[in-house]
Amino acid sequence: MVSDKEERAIAEDDEILPDVDFFAMIDDDDDDDDDDDEYDEDDEQVQGDVTLYSDEWENGIEPAAPVPQTEPWKKNARWESLNPRVKLRIIEAQQAKAIENKKKREPIADKKRRLLFRYKTLQQEKKKASRVKRPLPLDGRTPLSALSPDMEVSGTVISFAKFGAYIDVGTECDGLLHISQISETDFIEHPRQVMTPGEEIVVRVKWVDADLKKLQLTMLPLKANAEQEDFDEESDMDRIPLEDVDADDELWGEIKRVTAYGAYVELGAEVDGFLHFMDHPQFNAKPGSPPKDFMAVGDRVRVWVSDVDTERERIKLTANRPDTLPGPRLELRR
Repeated sequence: MVSDKEERAIAEDDEILPDVDFFAMIDDDDDDDDDDDEYDEDDEQVQGDVTLYSDEWENGIEPAAPVPQTEPWKKNARWESLNPRVKLRIIEAQQAKAIENKKKREPIADKKRRLLFRYKTLQQEKKKASRVKRPLPLDGRTPLSALSPDMEVSGTVISFAKFGAYIDVGTECDGLLHISQISETDFIEHPRQVMTPGEEIVVRVKWVDADLKKLQLTMLPLKANAEQEDFDEESDMDRIPLEDVDADDELWGEIKRVTAYGAYVELGAEVDGFLHFMDHPQFNAKPGSPPKDFMAVGDRVRVWVSDVDTERERIKLTANRPDTLPGPRLELRR
């Protein structure tokens, strides 16, 4: 049995919902679908070059293939139409871009190896570019036997070394110009201070030996060079060996060369001693003056040995009496 409450709810629903024939609505939808599936006699569906439907098929006649409106698309037609120069520029640009991208992705070890190889290549190219072209070919050169001491010749600076420069004077071998034979007044630390590769200079033959294929050159004046040769001709027995020279020894010598840093003093030893200009007594009397103002070639000076280097064969001198030496004592009388 239905209660009074349920009857009232059913009555309210009937008032809200209108009277609708749902079965009739379903039939109308079926009719619309049938109308959509039917084609008119003149209807024809075509997609591209393919015919999807034609009314001629119902009569058993196969329709003819449609004629395409345009020519078929050719692959790379735009590329083929470009100018060859334009193609070349595009290819080079793409290759450069590919190489750059490859370098960005390469490992660090490969990048270091590539940079090191590039550095060595640049060094070799720089070395080849720095080579001086010889004025004469190597064949048919003047033999060393044609040269004699004090002979003046012109040459070309070929290369440098720490101890001097090699000069091409047109002979079968290059001559050595030692740094001590470049200037009489200035101290030359390296030949590049006064000359450059490929420069033409005038030198004199200091010593030549055709059998040993050795040639020594000089740029010093003839007088200074002759004095040096006379000193070299002295017997070794008359010279003081370095082993007999000790620190604080008092010696007398003669200045042979004055440079920008001091003077070379002949002591009668195996090598000349070097007296720095700050160790000269007149240095404080003439502050700021160059050494040539208070040092001159031929001056006799009294010096003391401050250091002896037997390995490098050098003697360092001072003209100031060392404080370590004993001297006269002053006594106070009472």
